[in-house]
Amino acid sequence: MAAFATISNVDRRHELTVSLEGKKARLEDYLLDAFPTVSKMYLRELVRDERCEVNGRSENIGYRLTPNDLIEIWIDPARGTAMVGEELNLDIVYEDEDLVVVNKAAGMLVHPSHREKRGTLLNGLVHHLNRQGGKLIRPGLVHRLDKDTSGLMVVAKNARAHRILSRQFLKKQVAKRYRAVVEGLVADDEGTIVAPIDRHAEQKHWCVVADGKYSETRHRVIERREDTTRMELEPVTGRTNQLRIHCEFIGHPIVGDTRRGGRQASRLYLHAAELSFQHVSSGEIMSFSTPELFPILNAR
Repeated sequence: MAAFATISNVDRRHELTVSLEGKKARLEDYLLDAFPTVSKMYLRELVRDERCEVNGRSENIGYRLTPNDLIEIWIDPARGTAMVGEELNLDIVYEDEDLVVVNKAAGMLVHPSHREKRGTLLNGLVHHLNRQGGKLIRPGLVHRLDKDTSGLMVVAKNARAHRILSRQFLKKQVAKRYRAVVEGLVADDEGTIVAPIDRHAEQKHWCVVADGKYSETRHRVIERREDTTRMELEPVTGRTNQLRIHCEFIGHPIVGDTRRGGRQASRLYLHAAELSFQHVSSGEIMSFSTPELFPILNAR
């Protein structure tokens, strides 16, 4: 068994006989359900490194299983889990058996990082979704918000929902609108910002660069006040920090975005206020909105 030359003494062999009803399942989805405490990335690594076999053969993560297939997989029990639940004060907007919509707070990371392992949205969702016991539910992230940005996110509760929602985001079938307060008085009532974005090689952060990736943002003025403008922003493309970069590009950085010229504030004045998508089971268009709760600003 040359394919398993990298198996260590700590790896445990698991054997599963596939039992399916109706539609065939992908190997990845089946493994995610079978090992809910093991991270998705680690399971993918096991399949990629041929430490998982179906009927004695290495297959890819998209392989379609059939009833009575025999899966053998070698897992290091100390590896790959990020399923640490914490009781956090989450603002759950909607929930059913397939998905949950949550209004993320400003200052909260979406998922654990190398520096911050606790207090993230993912930690809170793990606790929330599994507080009543039973089969462990793995929250599946299909999109993200910056730590400093508040607002609506949809999270999948099973592999099928994750796959369908991810496809909708990829095909730009999800509508997202943000509210922001920017510096200065924006002249045009509405318009479109087109400016390419990429990571600047010398400055080590994302910004507008001539040979960057095509990036487009639509904007509309809601209200002008003294030295700020309240705006609606719609990202047509989804580049890293796109809204913050585009607002800086037109000379109106977002309040609280000190790196890009915004004034110091108690938070970043950017909120994901509206979210619409097609429900993964019913096909119904689901639309949600939450108000931005920005602190009152004094003039500069």
